[in-house]
Amino acid sequence: MYQIFIDALVDSLKTVPWLLVIYIGIELLEYKLGDKIREWVARAGKSGPVVGAISGAFPQCGFSVIATALFSERLVTIGTLLAVYLSTSDEAIPVIMSRPESAHLVWPIIGTKIVIGIVAGFVIDLVFKKEQNKTVEHIEAVETGHDSKGHHHEVVIDEVACCGHSTSCSSKKFQVKEIFWHPILHTFNIFGFIFGITLILNWLLSVIDIKIFDNVFLMALIGLIPNCASSVSITELYLKNAIGFGPAIAGLSASGGLGLLILWREEKNKKMFFKVLILLYVIAVIAGIVV
Repeated sequence: MYQIFIDALVDSLKTVPWLLVIYIGIELLEYKLGDKIREWVARAGKSGPVVGAISGAFPQCGFSVIATALFSERLVTIGTLLAVYLSTSDEAIPVIMSRPESAHLVWPIIGTKIVIGIVAGFVIDLVFKKEQNKTVEHIEAVETGHDSKGHHHEVVIDEVACCGHSTSCSSKKFQVKEIFWHPILHTFNIFGFIFGITLILNWLLSVIDIKIFDNVFLMALIGLIPNCASSVSITELYLKNAIGFGPAIAGLSASGGLGLLILWREEKNKKMFFKVLILLYVIAVIAGIVV
C-alpha cells in the first residue's frame, strides 16, 4: 500500500506545473474572449447547436454554466444547451494535456464531442420544434427591445462556475484576482482530485479487474455527477487503458460540469430539468455505443 501511495503521489505531482500553465492560459483566453463567446451563443438562434458545440469545447465548465443561465431565460434553445453540455469536457482536456505523452488524445476527443453536440443539438431542436420557435421568437424580441416577459437577462453575467470562479470577464476584480489566483487555486484543487482518484485506481488495479468500468451506461451515469471529480475519474480511467474510447466519450459527453446544478437552481419548470437530464444521458449512451 505504501508503494501505491508513493506512485500515485509522484504521478500526480508531475501534473502540477503543466496544470498551472494550462489554467493560466485558459484564464487569459477566457478573459479576452469569454464575454464575446457568451454573446455569440446568446445570438445564435437556429444555428445555436453549432455555436454551442464549438463554444462548449472550451476547457472547464464555465460555458456550460453560461449556457444554462441563458437557457433559463430562454435565450438559447434546448438543442443549443445540450450541444454545449455534450461538447463540454470539464476538466478532461487540462488533465490529459498535463501529461505531454498523452496530449495527442485531446483532438480526437474534442472533435468527436463537437460532432456529437452539433448532430444531437439539431435533432433535439427538430424534435422540439415548437419550443425552438418560441425561443427564437423570444431572442428576436429581446434584441429588438420588445421583450415584455419581465426577464432579467443581466443575471447571466454574474453566474459562478467552479471554485467560486465568476463567468464574467468585464471587471477589474476579475483581472487582478482571477487571472492568477484562480489558476493556482484550481490547479491544487484538481491535483487533489487526480491524486485521490489515482490512488484509488492504483489500488483497484491491484485487487480487481478494472475493466468492469469499461461500460458506456456506467460511464455516462458517472458523467452526470455535477462535479469535476467525475470528468477527472473518467479521464484517469481512459489514460490507464481501463476503459475504451466509446465509454470515455459517453462519460465525458454526459459531464457538463456544474451546468446541471445551475439548471436545477434556475429552471422554474422542473419537468424541463428532468427532460434535459434524461436526454443528456440517453444521447451520451448512444454516442458511446456508436463510437
